[in-house]
Amino acid sequence: MTKIGILHPGEMGISIAVSAINSGHQVYWASENRSDKTRMRAEKYHLLELDSFVELCQTCEIIFCICPPHAAEDVANLVIEHKFNGYYLDANAISHQRTIKIGQMMESTGIHFVDGGIIGGPAWNPNDTWLYLSGKDANIIAECFTNGPLETKIIGDEIGKASALKMCYAAYSKGTTSLLAAILATAESLGVRAELYQLWDMDDSNFSEQVDRRVTRTTAKAWRFEGEMHEIASTFQEAGLPNGFHEAAAEIYHRMANFKDAAETPRLDNVLDVLLKE
Repeated sequence: MTKIGILHPGEMGISIAVSAINSGHQVYWASENRSDKTRMRAEKYHLLELDSFVELCQTCEIIFCICPPHAAEDVANLVIEHKFNGYYLDANAISHQRTIKIGQMMESTGIHFVDGGIIGGPAWNPNDTWLYLSGKDANIIAECFTNGPLETKIIGDEIGKASALKMCYAAYSKGTTSLLAAILATAESLGVRAELYQLWDMDDSNFSEQVDRRVTRTTAKAWRFEGEMHEIASTFQEAGLPNGFHEAAAEIYHRMANFKDAAETPRLDNVLDVLLKE
């Protein structure tokens, strides 16, 4: 039984924690400065509470970091400051360049760093969510999830490879959703949305409905996807490709960010109003 710390048990993180618990491990969280909503999740799924970040670093052999992209380096620095010396999984949606930088920083202090990329939503069902891993200690992390439902796949010893895969996958899956949102808003502003739906439905009778559902459902996570689009743009630029598309996608998600705490999924008309008022 391994003692694992989770930073932080949000909707995705809690599902990752549960897979580790299912596999026979103890999973801890630090309640210091966390919200009531986070506490409710942690208690519901039987995570073990520690009072502080420093206590978590002193107690746990492995730490999983799943946080918004912009916070990845700050969290890593805190872990280093608190003299953690175990295995650290960075499963954040960040560019491979940033992952390599964080990995080098942590390895220089004796922390065993593993690169991770999560493909899919929260891991509640078998074969739905995959954690891709790279790094020489990737097997240590994979062994934390032997009883699922999170699936794991090691794709090499090279730090940055798992993050690169995540960036390329999300470039399409989340990038195209932002493009569809922009198309709908433009069509609305020009008075041709109904005609656009007719054309789409000639090719696929369900496409218009699928687009509407896809755009409205993404609003709850738009605040987080904004940062991910910047990371993808950086990845493209590093590869020698134009980065403008995903910088524009970041702006689309930025405009939808205020839907984060909405009690229910907004109507499409409300989403288009927000996109067009900026």
